[in-house]
Amino acid sequence: MKLDVLAFGVHPDDIELSCAGILLVEKNKGKKVGIIDLTRGELGTRGTAQTREEEAENSAKILGVDLRSNLDMADAFFKNNEENQRKIITVLRKYQPDIVLCNAPDDRHPDHGRSAKLVADAAFLSGLRKIETFDGTVKQEVWKPAYVFNYIQDQYFTPSFVIDISEVIDTKIEAIKAFKTQFFSGKENDKEPQTYISTPEFLESVINRSKMYGKMIGVKHAEGLISKKMIGFGSFDALIQNIT
Repeated sequence: MKLDVLAFGVHPDDIELSCAGILLVEKNKGKKVGIIDLTRGELGTRGTAQTREEEAENSAKILGVDLRSNLDMADAFFKNNEENQRKIITVLRKYQPDIVLCNAPDDRHPDHGRSAKLVADAAFLSGLRKIETFDGTVKQEVWKPAYVFNYIQDQYFTPSFVIDISEVIDTKIEAIKAFKTQFFSGKENDKEPQTYISTPEFLESVINRSKMYGKMIGVKHAEGLISKKMIGFGSFDALIQNIT
């Protein structure tokens, strides 16, 4: 199965918080989209690796993605090395995505920036013919995505461009809330430790940021992406009307 867009997140829920709206927009346009989680988030304060796996599966159903898989790297201790690069290269060559989304280039959580570099490096190496990888016993053909974009997480970055997600914002929030152990539940019997992301204010900040990006282009909600590569347009028709 060839994918049009493949989003990588180092922890389950990274995608939901940062670029789930974009995946929903692309899916609604008939594109094939997938999610790869690098780790199981097993070192997270709240929940367990098992509960987060169940939550990731539930979120994937809400988003309607064509694929969600986990590479089972070590949470917090994974390295940008040949072993992990080859895992990602194998995935890229198997699903041949045109667009790759990955973690923020720098962020509050050190895993995020390290993951971003790992995916970007693997995306480049995936196009080198002398690096051999196999899907089972079958030798894979080389594949280099056309674009690798970073989504924006806790730390603020000025995006290279933003995408209108106004029509799918409710589904995005529903997908985030599928991670019941991680975010504010409102349940009086919630005995899990309070964390930075489990407060009601954190989810409000996610929504407010989408409003801020949306306001910049005259829509209700948007998500931003960062590109190191110059973005080109076929014509002015690709631009949406900015009413501000």
